[in-house]
Amino acid sequence: MNPEEYHNLELTDDLWASQETQNATDEQVEKSSVEMEDETTSDAETITPAQESTTSSSVEMVAQPEAETTILESQQAQSPSQENLVVIEAQQKVAELQQQKQTLITEIANLQESSKILQAQLNQTQMAMGKLMQEALSGLEQRKQALQISVEQLERRQERIRKEMRTTFAGASQELAIRVQGFKDYLTGSLQDLAACAEQLELIPPAKPEPEKPVVREREFKPPEPESGIPQFGQQQFQDSTKQIRRLIDQYRTKPDYYGPPWQLRRTFEPVHAERVSNWFFTQGGRGALRTMGSRLQNTLIASAIISILHQIYGNRVRTLVIANSPERLGDWRRGLQDCLGIGRPDFGPDRGVALFETPEAAAQKADRLVKANQLPLIIIDDSEDKISLSLLQFPLWLAFAPDPKVIRSYDDDF
Repeated sequence: MNPEEYHNLELTDDLWASQETQNATDEQVEKSSVEMEDETTSDAETITPAQESTTSSSVEMVAQPEAETTILESQQAQSPSQENLVVIEAQQKVAELQQQKQTLITEIANLQESSKILQAQLNQTQMAMGKLMQEALSGLEQRKQALQISVEQLERRQERIRKEMRTTFAGASQELAIRVQGFKDYLTGSLQDLAACAEQLELIPPAKPEPEKPVVREREFKPPEPESGIPQFGQQQFQDSTKQIRRLIDQYRTKPDYYGPPWQLRRTFEPVHAERVSNWFFTQGGRGALRTMGSRLQNTLIASAIISILHQIYGNRVRTLVIANSPERLGDWRRGLQDCLGIGRPDFGPDRGVALFETPEAAAQKADRLVKANQLPLIIIDDSEDKISLSLLQFPLWLAFAPDPKVIRSYDDDF
């Protein structure tokens, strides 16, 4: 209840108290007037003739108080009407206050109900937000775990690749050479493209093509006639190129060129490798088997040296055919030849410099077509092959790696 309502209630109580006091006063005045009338009547009845003389005087005395009483009664008749108006106004104010009170009570009840509804909605919203946050956090946690697993897998893969690089490349200088080789290849390719564009410009009339001279070395690949005693196939077949082959072998061993052009050996060449290559050229005459070095990487290095020497002598006529009995081993040969000779994927294919085969029959058919096309096939047989097809022995150049009978090994961990 506010101060204004409290003041109105106090005013109402005062009005009721004043009204009750006035009523008590009116009752006492009426009682005194009645008693005075009764006494006057009794006195009038007992007046004697002797007293008539004094009666007139007393009547006059009594008439004056009666007039005063009449005036008081008229005043009292007017005062209740004013008091009734005050009472009516007070009652109206009380009714209005009660109505306001009832209105306030109703509004308070409505506000309390709205507060309960809002509190319930707030609780529901908080619960929904809590569930949503929990689901979002769960999703983020799952993604975090998946990313952590992926990062761990990539780190393990990176470490494995680094380990393979350290075990595959011979020496820190070779690793540095690989990093620089990409830029060198880019410059070389750009210069080759520039030279090709310059050659396409017809600044002078083209010269008449000279008649092609007959190739004298074609007869070198025919099997020589046997002589008395031990046939010297190696000396007869490579006698014109002996000095060039020995010079290239010494160059690979003493002055390795890690930035050389494609089809030139770019790796460290040890004396043991030079000995095997010399044996294949000069003792076996380019047709024979060498004992494996115990690692496909080392075998690839020896084969790469032979391929490089043949390319130096016979150029693009040399076509290398590699035979291995599984795609994994063929992949090892492809990566090893790319690493040792500086060649790329465009150099691998049936009609390119290097072809890969899983069966000897397919390699023999390809070699036969190359011979008919005046090409020079070099057949390389992986040491995983237990048997050699006789159809491969008819070609002038073939190299087989024979496994060591004393050592049983697996090639799964070569690269």
